[in-house]
Amino acid sequence: MLIIMRPDFSEAQCLRVEDAVRAMGYQPVRVPGAGRTAVCVTGNRGPVDDSYISRLPGVAHCHRITKPFKLVSRDSHPTDTVIRIGDVVIGEGDPVLVAGPGSIETEARTLAVARAVRRAGAGIFRARLWSERIGPYEFAGVGDEGLHTLREVREELGIAVIAEVVDPRSAERVAEIVDAVQIPARHMENEPLFEAAAGLARPVILDRGPAATVEEWLMAAERLLARGQREVILCERGIRAMGHRRTLLDLHAVPVVRQISHLPVLVDPSRAVAERGRVRPLARAALAVGASGLLLEVHTTPDTAYTDPKQTVDVPTFTGIVEDLAVMRGLTPLSPAPPPT
Repeated sequence: MLIIMRPDFSEAQCLRVEDAVRAMGYQPVRVPGAGRTAVCVTGNRGPVDDSYISRLPGVAHCHRITKPFKLVSRDSHPTDTVIRIGDVVIGEGDPVLVAGPGSIETEARTLAVARAVRRAGAGIFRARLWSERIGPYEFAGVGDEGLHTLREVREELGIAVIAEVVDPRSAERVAEIVDAVQIPARHMENEPLFEAAAGLARPVILDRGPAATVEEWLMAAERLLARGQREVILCERGIRAMGHRRTLLDLHAVPVVRQISHLPVLVDPSRAVAERGRVRPLARAALAVGASGLLLEVHTTPDTAYTDPKQTVDVPTFTGIVEDLAVMRGLTPLSPAPPPT
């Protein structure tokens, strides 16, 4: 249930509403928005009786939400959420390009890639600290040692950086260096990691798990918002599908999520494919369906990349994607379709 406060409500009245929600055994979450303030009732498993709360001073009306996710829904937050990572704004204006190697390599190699993608037009630099592999003989990442390299990238180039977190014990340490943290797809159900990420003073990019439905993905985001993390960005990066060499990039999910949720949606075509020749076409398609930005694996010498060389594009290809984005600016911006009645 969403409790809509009157435009002239007082703080005391809102606090009384929140106390009433707690007295019913639920948790209130205040949701400020453009032109209105609401209190979202969370923790209920069924309809909530609004006969008492609707009569409290300062309450305009109560709105029932039938979806299992509430805080990520446009019912509670009708306008798009806009999130800033460093100097880059996501969810408003032009889509953002996030680029870098699959994983941090040596400091010299990583800085060389960062300089190249920065010159080509990247707004944010990406690189994984840990490269979780199925096989025991593949490069597993440099771990916390890579934080020094990320700091060097930020200080030299003045570019925002993001990195994945896979262990709640190191989340705070990573957040001290990066401008946003990313929860990788394999950890979409990692409750301790969600608990840690929710408490970070950094935006959280939430990858969609390879077997997750759109509803499950949004429910994962709901767990972060319910714990007080308001800066959540969704990232589509492929789902399991028969007959595909890796995963299938579910671009249909982008307009679907934008219709349902106010959260910005990024697309990572690199992680969804096994061949770099597919990355630019899918990047174009992702921009066309309304993605708020792209995450791309880019390297100065992709064939020698420590992680996923076959899906890593070179700098000229990335420059082509930057040019594609410039062409896309000539198209009429897409607005979320109204929800079905």
